[in-house]
Amino acid sequence: MSRKPTLALIGATGAVGTVMRDIISSREDVYGEIRLVASARSAGKVLQVRGENVVVQALAPEVFDGVDIAIFDVPDEVSAEWVPIAVGRGAVVIDKSGTFRMDPEVPLVVPEVNPEAARNRPRNIISTPNCTTLSMMAAMGALHEQYGLRELVVASYQAVSGAGVAGSARLYDEVEALAGDRTVGQTAGDVRKALQNKLGDGESPFPAPVAFNVVPWAGSLKDGGWASEELKLRNESRKILGIDDLKVSATCVRVPVVTTHSLAVHATFEREITVADAHRILEAAPTVVVMDDPANGVYPTPADVVGTDPTYVGRIRQALDFPNTLDLFVCGDNLRKGAALNAAEIAELVAAEFTG
Repeated sequence: MSRKPTLALIGATGAVGTVMRDIISSREDVYGEIRLVASARSAGKVLQVRGENVVVQALAPEVFDGVDIAIFDVPDEVSAEWVPIAVGRGAVVIDKSGTFRMDPEVPLVVPEVNPEAARNRPRNIISTPNCTTLSMMAAMGALHEQYGLRELVVASYQAVSGAGVAGSARLYDEVEALAGDRTVGQTAGDVRKALQNKLGDGESPFPAPVAFNVVPWAGSLKDGGWASEELKLRNESRKILGIDDLKVSATCVRVPVVTTHSLAVHATFEREITVADAHRILEAAPTVVVMDDPANGVYPTPADVVGTDPTYVGRIRQALDFPNTLDLFVCGDNLRKGAALNAAEIAELVAAEFTG
């Protein structure tokens, strides 16, 4: 019998959870009850979703009783503990953490690229990619379908909100501390010194100042000097696109942007591809917007696309020295499509199984 499923949003009070509530409220109403769940310290708060006031519940096994779909936006260690509990209570879980992404029994889904994978879930868990991978995947998936992607070289320019609320707060604090000082940024170490004088020893989620700076590091240290964000981009791209031997090399950089990741992408294909081909394919992709008229200053920037849902692509060029290769620039809001929206779209695929 067709019915609207019950949805639980775990991590409802965080940065992505806040965006998720907005997205769920603005899209088609496919759910019955919606439960908001967070840590014990947030329990009892009253938040709005779909125009209704909902009391936040503390994370506990019983909150999953009667839940059909659960979206988790929590740290890896929390997902590792609680996702199996939710599944055990009967929920299909859509998990945003990195805990299950590379599990061969857990599909890693981008609805524009591999929606069919959402139905093949032996553990009743569906994983969503890292926000950096997601920022380019709609565009890369559309091009791969027609021309066969073989190699990716990517440099990411990642917004501070990718490090959570603390990341955004730190950038604002640094900008405020340095504002009006036109002497800073002209000698080695003066930015660090100025921030130390103004902010003291307050903890930062970043290993270096982000204001007036770029930081060639995102994530944790892995073997060979790689950052975890770089390896995620490689491994997740392979799994989503179904290309086990896709050659990928990435350098992830944190930049002084609040929200919206950007990527410079060097993509090599099996078959000859032209700029006109790329325009035709990307303009037809339903969630991609092409902004590519550099002669008139038209190309995507974070300041122009933040708060919106599509993937934006510009600076599409034929590589001069590499056959079958395009260079392009991609922007995507890392809190919306890069996080909340993708999970919401997956949840809608699952909800259709109840209502279809």
